[in-house]
Amino acid sequence: MAQVGREVDDFLMYFILMEKIPVGTRAVEPGRLCCMSEESYIQSVTADQNPAHSLSVSVMEDNVHIDADVNVLHPLSRKQAALLVAIPSPRERLCCFLDRGPLDQAVRAEVGQQVLVEHEQKLFPALLHYVGSLLNTSTLLPPVYFGVELEGEGEGRGDMDGSYKGVTFFKCKKNSGLLVPFNKVLFCGIPPLEEVGIPSLDTSSSNTVNSGDKAAFFVNSSLKRGLVISSNQTAARFVEVLPQEDNVSDNQTSASDWKSPNNGEKVNENFRDRNLEVNSLVQIQYKEQELAFGIIRWLGYLPKMEDTMAGVELEEDKGCTDGSWLSCRYFFCPPKRGIFVKLKVCQPDTRFLSGKDGQPKSLEVSTHRIYESQSVQGKVPPLQEKAAVDVLEGDMRGIQGHCNSCYMDAALFSLFSCSSVLDCLLFKPSSLPNGEIQQTLREEIVNPLRKKGFVSADSVMMLRHQLMQESQCPSFTTSEKDPEEFLNLIMHRILGADPLLKLQSEGQRVQECYCYQIFIEKRQELTVPNVQQLLEQSFHHSNLKLTEVPSCFIIQMPRFGKDYKMFSKIVPSLQLDITDLLYNSPRECVVCGHLATEECADCFKDVILSDLGTKQYCTVCCTQVHTHHKRKDHKPVPLKVPEGFPKAQGLHKIHRETLELFAVLCIETSHYVSFVKYGAEKDRWMFFDSMADRYGSENGYNIPRVSLCPEVATYLSSPLEELLNQNPREMKGVAKRLFCDAYMYMYQSKRMALYK
Repeated sequence: MAQVGREVDDFLMYFILMEKIPVGTRAVEPGRLCCMSEESYIQSVTADQNPAHSLSVSVMEDNVHIDADVNVLHPLSRKQAALLVAIPSPRERLCCFLDRGPLDQAVRAEVGQQVLVEHEQKLFPALLHYVGSLLNTSTLLPPVYFGVELEGEGEGRGDMDGSYKGVTFFKCKKNSGLLVPFNKVLFCGIPPLEEVGIPSLDTSSSNTVNSGDKAAFFVNSSLKRGLVISSNQTAARFVEVLPQEDNVSDNQTSASDWKSPNNGEKVNENFRDRNLEVNSLVQIQYKEQELAFGIIRWLGYLPKMEDTMAGVELEEDKGCTDGSWLSCRYFFCPPKRGIFVKLKVCQPDTRFLSGKDGQPKSLEVSTHRIYESQSVQGKVPPLQEKAAVDVLEGDMRGIQGHCNSCYMDAALFSLFSCSSVLDCLLFKPSSLPNGEIQQTLREEIVNPLRKKGFVSADSVMMLRHQLMQESQCPSFTTSEKDPEEFLNLIMHRILGADPLLKLQSEGQRVQECYCYQIFIEKRQELTVPNVQQLLEQSFHHSNLKLTEVPSCFIIQMPRFGKDYKMFSKIVPSLQLDITDLLYNSPRECVVCGHLATEECADCFKDVILSDLGTKQYCTVCCTQVHTHHKRKDHKPVPLKVPEGFPKAQGLHKIHRETLELFAVLCIETSHYVSFVKYGAEKDRWMFFDSMADRYGSENGYNIPRVSLCPEVATYLSSPLEELLNQNPREMKGVAKRLFCDAYMYMYQSKRMALYK
């Protein structure tokens, strides 16, 4: 799913209703668009420092208010909402949203590009002239339409010349213009990034098509699209269809089942005999003594080539294409990673072969196994420096994903691969008498990860089954959860671990929790904040202090669900200074550096005195600062100095209490990944994805990958102004995901971990 952006001047939040909501004697059907003010949303989620379970939203088309569970409200950007509202049928609108590919392409569409338009049950080439609303209206969100000029056979089959109700939106030939919603447009100039399937093509069209041409057609009134892979002079015989994201049908034909329309024979028995198909892992002789490894992204025939060809995405930059051949695109991959070779030169990747038959193992749905996972008993220390690289780097490394497990895979890898801060969870007596879940976590997941560098999907599934039974939640083995839900369950209810955080608001009792959710007010000056700033703002907003230094501090970013983000980029703070966030702890005056005796919450936003948000002063500086006419109404409060601490100014250096960042859990397109710091140097970062690749199709298995990403250190050390102007798409490697997709930051205090 594409990432939802944020509009700078938009102070409304938009949602699409995913399920039916009863309202009195009727119901609000799914597909309706809803909205609420940003201010109301922030008030809802900050109430009692707990996220709201439901939101009060307005149904835009019915002008009614409903209370809806947050899980049935999917956030939209303003641009997405405006495109969807142009589709009159809520049912069709929801289908278009779930399809996502065309919607994401419509958001990126630009005037002047060539498109195909569905009109009169046919597709016609067209030129996009206009994108926008039609007339001035009092509608809260004016729908966005596409103004197109039909070309070729479509010329003269439109209903306008670019004018609508006396207003000219664009100019085109008479009766060649149309104003249509985005679901009637095929954005052929903006390629979708999907996998491949092979349906048959209706050859009734009289249009001349050639091998390699892009094609679109109707099957049972349903629009299909793809590339021609075989043709005669008048009609395409086969097309390779690029299905919509996450919508590959179960009855799609694999490459081994391509048939000729004339005689029904297989195109090439080689496909089946060699067990090679789209998504097969292969190796190719690159040089005399060198192999190149990759994954088949496309199978078929190329123009003027008799042999069956394979389009392969290589692991390294040893190729010569990005998936295009003779100006036609057959698959998508990074530049210099693609290559077209004869299928017969491809061999199964021997790194993933096992057994005497030399065939890759498959992850059977019934058992969830690919490799027999051997449990590792005892204590295995976390990996650091060279040992981390030797054990963890590469394919089939880390924790293998299966069946929506990425939230758990990424969380476990982040917490345990290279840090021991929560090893108490592995050995402290469990709150459950039999301790099976703790044993599984220790001996089937953490210890094998640290010793062998790989944890198979069956080990994680074993843990998920146990969590399902203990929590009585049947979806634990099938559905994606939030990482904080998983961490709270296993740490609190099952392992009975002491709370990681103890928080207190003035005059209130101590609150205990395992993760901290940041809630802040919108501040225009914070365009690219760092974690330190966000944490200080959140504590100030909620009037909170830490009653003790935590050994592990897990911080959730200010966002709604998996999509809505308050900030497009957040800079990770490698060191988190919590000195001024501690309750009854000695602190320095922000002006002179002596022992502080008073704190002023009203000075928080004053950047003249200090860049720090939290402001505390010694007695002298507090008096001087508040003689200024802008601060006369401020109300400083006295600070308590711990007993035994020298109160004479300047006699004792205040110790700064800092935590170090050891992992970041990120989410993009509903998929969790993680960054882990594996050494002291700035460039010691590795990136983990439990489903980075896949072998086979339905009965195949996911390939986890751990890769080094030293490039993130370059951006972490960049000036804020450079980061502000940095285009995320131009960031090298996986750095974009660290800065733009952060969901949860994990900090540790090695000093305090010794006592836990």
